[in-house]
Amino acid sequence: MKMNFKAIVSLSFTVVALSSCVTDPDSSGYEYMPDMYRSAAIEPYVDYGQVKERINPELAGKLSAMVPPFGSIPYFGTDSTMVALNMPFPILPNSAFKLTHDLRGFDFSDEDTYMLAANYTTNPLKLTAENADKLFDDGKVLYNHNCSQCHGEKGDGKGPMVENDLFSGVPDYADKKELSNGQMFYSIYYGKGAMGSHASIINKKEIWTIIHYIRKFQDENYGKFGEAAASTETTDAAN
Repeated sequence: MKMNFKAIVSLSFTVVALSSCVTDPDSSGYEYMPDMYRSAAIEPYVDYGQVKERINPELAGKLSAMVPPFGSIPYFGTDSTMVALNMPFPILPNSAFKLTHDLRGFDFSDEDTYMLAANYTTNPLKLTAENADKLFDDGKVLYNHNCSQCHGEKGDGKGPMVENDLFSGVPDYADKKELSNGQMFYSIYYGKGAMGSHASIINKKEIWTIIHYIRKFQDENYGKFGEAAASTETTDAAN
């Protein structure tokens, strides 16, 4: 009797295992309780070709995440200052960036827009005696997370990626005092040389914060007020 029971159990498992095999290369076979990991509510990056017993071949292999309409601006709340900081940058990327940096989702210009950015001298994120310490603290965190790998913690172009010969030609910020705020934003936002675009990684306010922090590498008095006021050159760059 025991042998018969074992044979029946073994045969049952064999039948179930074989019946789970399918010839469709895209199929994962039969699913155990699919409602545990296939939400009935629409979610991004889920294949809704089959939900429970419902099969819809037209949805198979299609992403449920929708791309926002071209030109859409993310919601940044009702703070007018924050909203203004995150409005589109007025200088467009050069059309060559579509090939050189695989830049997508932007309007483009055939002009040398990097040079046009040289005339954009204003950092719209105003630096004041009240917010300087916090801006530099935030800038340090953002810089170390996004820039120091190549540019180095001191902005000298000697980050670990450079020291390990994975990249070359990274400048020392101390030698780039002539760059306007617009050129620095342009380079971070759209990319420049071997550096790719950071537009999808950090928002515009964060980029302007990083630029304030970079200015500290160029002038130790930058962001100081009162008797230790920054030089006229760097004060103009901040205003």
